[in-house]
Amino acid sequence: MFWPRRRSPNAARAARAAWDLTALLNAADPRASLAERHLWLVRLVEWLRHAPLETAAATADEVATPTPVRRLKHLLNVLERHEPHRERVAALLARFWREVDLVALFADFGFAPRMDLFGELAQRLRNRLMPRTPATRDLGELFGLLFPHASDARWLEAIDDATLLRLAALIAPELQRAGGGAAPLYDAIVYLAAAVGAAGFSGPLRQRMSPQLLAGAPFRQLARSAETLQRCAEEGDRVALLREAQYLRALLDTCRRCAASVHEHLEEHGVSVDIVFEVDQLRERTHRIEELLNCVLSLQPARELARLLAGLVRSSDERRSVRALFAQHYSLLARKVAERSAETGAHYITRDRRAYREMLRAALGGGTVIAFTTFAKFFLASLGLSAFWGGLAAGLNYAASFVLVHLMHWTVATKQPAMTAHAMAEQLGDVASDEGVERFVDEVTHLIRSQAAGIFGNLAAVIPVVLAVDAAWQLAFGHPTLPSRDAQYVLHANSLLGPTALYAAFTGVLLFASSLIAGWAENWFVWHRLDSAIAWNPRAVARLGAARAQRWAAYWRANVSGYASNISLGLMLGLVPAVAQFFGLPLEVRHVTLATGQLAAAVGSLGWQTVLTPAFGWCVAGIATVGVLNLSVSFVLAFRLALRSRGIRLADRSRIYRAIRRRLWQRPASFVLPPPR
Repeated sequence: MFWPRRRSPNAARAARAAWDLTALLNAADPRASLAERHLWLVRLVEWLRHAPLETAAATADEVATPTPVRRLKHLLNVLERHEPHRERVAALLARFWREVDLVALFADFGFAPRMDLFGELAQRLRNRLMPRTPATRDLGELFGLLFPHASDARWLEAIDDATLLRLAALIAPELQRAGGGAAPLYDAIVYLAAAVGAAGFSGPLRQRMSPQLLAGAPFRQLARSAETLQRCAEEGDRVALLREAQYLRALLDTCRRCAASVHEHLEEHGVSVDIVFEVDQLRERTHRIEELLNCVLSLQPARELARLLAGLVRSSDERRSVRALFAQHYSLLARKVAERSAETGAHYITRDRRAYREMLRAALGGGTVIAFTTFAKFFLASLGLSAFWGGLAAGLNYAASFVLVHLMHWTVATKQPAMTAHAMAEQLGDVASDEGVERFVDEVTHLIRSQAAGIFGNLAAVIPVVLAVDAAWQLAFGHPTLPSRDAQYVLHANSLLGPTALYAAFTGVLLFASSLIAGWAENWFVWHRLDSAIAWNPRAVARLGAARAQRWAAYWRANVSGYASNISLGLMLGLVPAVAQFFGLPLEVRHVTLATGQLAAAVGSLGWQTVLTPAFGWCVAGIATVGVLNLSVSFVLAFRLALRSRGIRLADRSRIYRAIRRRLWQRPASFVLPPPR
């Protein structure tokens, strides 16, 4: 009987690879249509990436080499042994290099066609949702089909120099006959320099750049220098080329420093997301010019070109990511919101006995206002309004109360964490040293003590005021302010056995959102220079008078964030549950001071014997949970924003935690009571 000879694993592997590659090489046709040629290239790269290749019997060097690189070496081996295949593939690649718009890849790819964040967002959504065709001469569009994965960058960078030289030798003769070469790279440098110059000439950026850096007109000279560089390359003058390249690099560095000075202006005068985006685009274009210069000046241009292509692959992956787009701008915007909030939050932190007494006094005043807010809430609920109008009425009630507390310079404890977290994060700038850690722990201690004083003052005022008003109402009218049925509902709604904890955490999110709105509103006020407009606008001065206009400008500059925070919080507490109900979401709010006032009113309605019932005990536990979650959720969210805004990575987080635990063990009372004199 005849038995076929068993082949070794390497032979079987080579046979499968050769069979697949043979079919692919036979399909290479330099005379095919544009779409067919580009589709062949897409399939070739796909073959490099995903062709089966067993590694069980491979050497250590082969295992360390990415599979696509090994496939590329195998491809070059086959082409060098088979002249017909080599000629067809070389002709196809040369025609590809001649006919596609290479400048579109090197000069345009990775940049927004419009200097606008939301235009770029729309473009990224289209790239993600709409298919692309290979029938295009725009290499920027085709690039995403050739290298659709971020992992492609790793194997492109892993191609060794010998393989790159073999690949360049494959198509160099065809390119020389066709007159191709580095000309597209120089064209891309010229186009990029013109784009950088146009961005530097734009009013929004030019007006915010440092006048000292602009004195040498770097943006005006940039385009001229790029054209001179291209002319030197065409003339073959290597010495002049290197001299002009050095001058161009110096101009690029100056342009980047001009762009950096825009951020310094934004730090002082407010942030615009579109300007931030435009500055990022300008800076990235200058880096692209540097990479192209490396390609045309290097003694190993193939190596630099491979690095450039790997960077473009990463850029392609980022351009498909909507999340990456927002991440690029989130840090600076978060910093601005945090700094605006920190200006207000610093006033909420007590550091001595006098400030602690002032916090208690302010919290007593805030608790008194919230007591009357509680009765207004009961009155509005008795009107039987529809969900939306009832929510709007409740929101206006809360907003008016919070604004009154703000105007009287009092405080509501739950508003403190979202504001103070930003101020506390400023202490994280020097946590690398032991002294910096101790300063940060001091700030944590001051903050927690301030929160305790705020809660103590709010609750110490709201409970007796509600009971006193209810007693006076019963004495005057013969019945309590709250009907028995509504009082029973209060006991049920605030019990820890229900969804109280979930509602309290949701309220903490709204508290955090109000701090974001406050920071955004103040940034908008500063960005549009409304304080200057109020102080100096001729119509404002004529109507208010010069002195009053100055006072109004200073007042609104100091209080715009306070109004925005209090009004937005009040409206959200009233309207968000109503809107959620419209969508079938059973969300409610639980605010510790309001809930305590409602519980006190329920006790006044049902009688003092209510405090001995289990329902009352569960309500007390529920309100304690509400207080903890109101404070902790809003603080954690705000603190994370503050950390992100400063780009801080807490490598020393364990040291900070140990220091806080040590302080808590050694001086636990310092977290609640003010320091001794």
